[in-house]
Amino acid sequence: MSARICDTPSCNAVANLQCPKCKELGIIEGSFFCSQECFTKSYSAHKSAHKSKVSKGTKSVGNESGLSNGENYNPWPYHRFTGYLRPYPKTPKRTVPDTIKRPDYGQNEDGQPLSELALRGKSSNICALSDEEIEGMRVACKLGREVLDEAAKVIGMGVTTDEIDRIVHEACIDRECYPSPLNYYRFPKSCCTSVNEVICHGIPDMRPLKDGDICNVDVTVYHRDFHGDLNETFFIGKVPEEAEKLVKTTWECLQKAIEIVKPGTKYRDVGNIIQKHAQAHGFSVVRSYCGHGIHRLFHTAPSIPHYAKNKAIGVMKPGHCFTIEPMISEGTWRDEIWPDDWTAVTQDGKLSAQFEETFLVTDTGVEILTRRRDKNGQPYFMD
Repeated sequence: MSARICDTPSCNAVANLQCPKCKELGIIEGSFFCSQECFTKSYSAHKSAHKSKVSKGTKSVGNESGLSNGENYNPWPYHRFTGYLRPYPKTPKRTVPDTIKRPDYGQNEDGQPLSELALRGKSSNICALSDEEIEGMRVACKLGREVLDEAAKVIGMGVTTDEIDRIVHEACIDRECYPSPLNYYRFPKSCCTSVNEVICHGIPDMRPLKDGDICNVDVTVYHRDFHGDLNETFFIGKVPEEAEKLVKTTWECLQKAIEIVKPGTKYRDVGNIIQKHAQAHGFSVVRSYCGHGIHRLFHTAPSIPHYAKNKAIGVMKPGHCFTIEPMISEGTWRDEIWPDDWTAVTQDGKLSAQFEETFLVTDTGVEILTRRRDKNGQPYFMD
């Protein structure tokens, strides 16, 4: 699950605070901040967006494509969609047995990750894990990979993303894991399923996957105090050539980033590598979301932007644990969010793909904790 970056210039901290007025007006771009201090510092320039939005008025209905919404389901009649994908009905939130340990946000109704919020704004506080903590991460990440492997067995034409969520949820329970996305800031499902123009954080629903779709499945598990986070983008049936090229390039972007993960590498250099490869193939790099530190906390320092010339703080050291998860788009890198407050889509409605692994910096290089155990670690789209 990707972390959003603070919109204050030169601040690359993870952002969890949204401007209340922007939320009321439906403004997404430029509305997220890491702390009240950053929000206050940026407000004089930021508030002009409120006037601009009001002057433009309410968006018109956007179902110009004439496609069915599925069972005549239309929860946002005045929303203009950027692409062809539409929301479908959703099943109720799934439950986790009381015997399975859960993170703090899984224990309260509002889904606030209190342990993360206590460290908000402290972007330089990058934790080096102890040997015991590293072993805990290895176990959680291995289980996370097993859960994604279970989803890979069922994904295909005619399968709903809700069914994928059910498989993921039950696979987590079978392994005594709590599905980390569930109730995180009140996210309603156990994994993210992002189809076609959805960049990330798609909410599983009753839409059947169709021939030619691409679908990212993002899994994170919480097992005995540690989170393991990974995702892959899958081909559904026969995909168009350009979609195949996009997914392949996104995978390559991640592989090239892995090559520089070792002690002494600056976190800001990851984005330079990724953007260079993506642009060389005619694609753009999403800027609103980033890789993130992960261990006992789902999202924490460091923040790792995937675009070039960023100002990320920190240098890789043995014991650092984090994700790299480039989101690469066919057209613009800019995003919008559906009125469900989660589903991030490309602003031009074109395709976006993503791959993610969780990494541990070792004394000599890197250990890919979520690496696929068979097929030499290659992704499912290459099978």
